[in-house]
Amino acid sequence: MIYFSTNKSSTPVSIKKATLEGLAPDGGLYVPSEIPRFSEPEISLLEGASFNNIAFAIAKKFTGGEISPARLDEMIEECYGFDTPLVEMDGSTFIEELFCGPTLAFKDYGARFLARLTGYFAAEDDRLITVLVATSGDTGSAVAYGFQGIPNTRVVLLYPSGKVSRLQEQQLTTAGANVHALEVKGDFDDCQRMVKQAFVDPELKSRLTLTSANSINISRLIPQSFYYAWAALKLKERDGIGNPIFSVPSGNYGNITAGLLARKMGFPIGHFIAASNANDSVTRYLDDGRYDPHPTVTTLSTAMDVGNPSNFARLRYFYGNDHRAMAGDITGIAVSDSETTETIQAVYNRFGYILDPHTAVAWRALELHRRSGHHPEMPGVVLSTAHPAKFLETVRAALHKEVEIPARLLAVLEKQKNAVAISPAYDDLATFLKELDN
Repeated sequence: MIYFSTNKSSTPVSIKKATLEGLAPDGGLYVPSEIPRFSEPEISLLEGASFNNIAFAIAKKFTGGEISPARLDEMIEECYGFDTPLVEMDGSTFIEELFCGPTLAFKDYGARFLARLTGYFAAEDDRLITVLVATSGDTGSAVAYGFQGIPNTRVVLLYPSGKVSRLQEQQLTTAGANVHALEVKGDFDDCQRMVKQAFVDPELKSRLTLTSANSINISRLIPQSFYYAWAALKLKERDGIGNPIFSVPSGNYGNITAGLLARKMGFPIGHFIAASNANDSVTRYLDDGRYDPHPTVTTLSTAMDVGNPSNFARLRYFYGNDHRAMAGDITGIAVSDSETTETIQAVYNRFGYILDPHTAVAWRALELHRRSGHHPEMPGVVLSTAHPAKFLETVRAALHKEVEIPARLLAVLEKQKNAVAISPAYDDLATFLKELDN
């Protein structure tokens, strides 16, 4: 399998090089030269298969023989020793719980796979890889735990000061070992800008082997397609339901891009809802074809507070910049903070089920889509991207009740935060990385 840059001016590379570089030299994002297809007989064989078997089948297509099947199978087993529940709420609405991994967030699916792939390729070359990550919350903690103790790697996390939940901050600043946290006095877009600048800084590139664990890294993105394929096949096998709508909490748009990969691979998926908050640049594009990103707005669904999402470049690439084609497959719906709170309350009152704010955005977006009369025959799958305990303040305020905190999160709260504060100036990041290398 060969990978190209979305900017189309870099040399095509292997999965190994795409993983270890993260970002292409021309500043573009790597995409597969062609999206591998599963034939109908292949799809049928995967019906009833375990999550890990489905994950292996997909990963094998994208790694193109660069990793032996035996080692790839071991990696998958190491990554996904937890469940991916599909909870039926009513006859036509399901919640896919993606928060059963070590950090209680969906980012565990991508980060754990990427960590093992990076460690494997780094060991082949006997070199130290510096993993540079911008995070609006859950990416940081998932990467911190995913890479913790992985040989030949070290991690530098940038997060916006005061714009992640306390639990998220505790997770990403207390991992220790080969993980370093930088508290940036700015917003997520500042963090993302600094990371991108580091990748094209010739002085840094001459000193360090840099890669990214954000969804700009194709090997973080590919494993997120696993749970779309799993849910689509599970519904077909269990209930004879085909072609569901997936309502996806969307911030940097990696999650929905992974879903698109699953659909293009041939898995039975009908439509997507890109559920956004007030940071609605892609929603507005899907409405009228004009991309006009605004400065980031702080909302209750903090992990989705991204004004200029990186993975929009991949979406445009896959659709050949055809707005109508993209809007035919993806409906963008923006949800306000007040609607988010109302949804947490309404779902709890009706089902006794507690949503985190990001899942609440996706739930409300699916409701609004259905009210408009679109796709009434299709079942809906709401992706639940984080355990509600990770957003205690928001959930408590909505429900006026305590939320049970899992033991692993309580343990994290008792640890000492360890982060270095820096300004949003790129020079501060460059200086830290040079000193880290001394």
